[in-house]
Amino acid sequence: MGRIAKVSGRSLFGASRWAMLRSRSRWRGIGMVMHAWLVIGAAAGLAIAFPYPVVVLGAAVVIGSRQLGLAILMHEAAHGLLHDTHRWNDRLGAWACAWPLGISLTDYRQYHLRHHTYAQQEEDPDLVLSSKFPVSGQSLVRKLLRDLTGLTFLRQRLLPMLHSLVFHRQVSRADGAMVLFNAALIGLAVVNNVLWAYFLLWLLPFMTWYMAVLRVRNIAEHACVATKNNPWRVARTTHAGWIARALVAPYFVNYHAEHHLFMSAPCYRLPGIHAALQEQGRLDQERTPMANGYLQVLRQASGSNA
Repeated sequence: MGRIAKVSGRSLFGASRWAMLRSRSRWRGIGMVMHAWLVIGAAAGLAIAFPYPVVVLGAAVVIGSRQLGLAILMHEAAHGLLHDTHRWNDRLGAWACAWPLGISLTDYRQYHLRHHTYAQQEEDPDLVLSSKFPVSGQSLVRKLLRDLTGLTFLRQRLLPMLHSLVFHRQVSRADGAMVLFNAALIGLAVVNNVLWAYFLLWLLPFMTWYMAVLRVRNIAEHACVATKNNPWRVARTTHAGWIARALVAPYFVNYHAEHHLFMSAPCYRLPGIHAALQEQGRLDQERTPMANGYLQVLRQASGSNA
């Protein structure tokens, strides 16, 4: 069906207000990256200091959520919104966010901008992530169990990397960076005599909780969203309380409809854009998909309105 029509923020909000709503701050971007790593470090430190099962499990969940946060901040960098200079935007996005997760910022940017251009159309490379929904409740549970047991990570991340290494004797630059990063973490853990912490507080969250909340994020953003080349209906905004923001939707990722409408706006401006659109009466279920929470989204994705 072709490219998604664009919406003009200048026309909707006026030039001066739109300039404010899309303004970038280098310090906000740097601060969010620092916040992600500080939360990871604090959670790991707490679990190392008090290595009780419930503390370690809670820390692993928090760390997996911040690993998702790093992926979200990499997404900001892919749009050039993490820093107000191109060079530092890409360095921050690649070195501090993408490479520790084994992702190439350059490759992701090309892929992701095509997603924005053709969102929910046949040419959208992300359509495969949403077109299968709704599914049965049993199917959704099976998918989440595969995530939480590490099977999704094994199939999507580890086996392709090993296949490239064994049969082609090469790995991508991003995979190589991830291996080096993990080697450094292992070295740090060995020096401090807490090798268990690497496996339980970095690798385990990455293989399990990160994969599960990544799926939930993908479902919330585009699953069960009907569109006919309508920019107001290609993505969903999901209301998130503080628990959801901490564990499922860090760094304003729940404002996905606003992001697709105005992808030149940094993530920390999206709540303001949401409020401005509400003031104008432009946000309602008839015009733009909205959900009251992630459980509501999962019920809809599993064919249940209960």
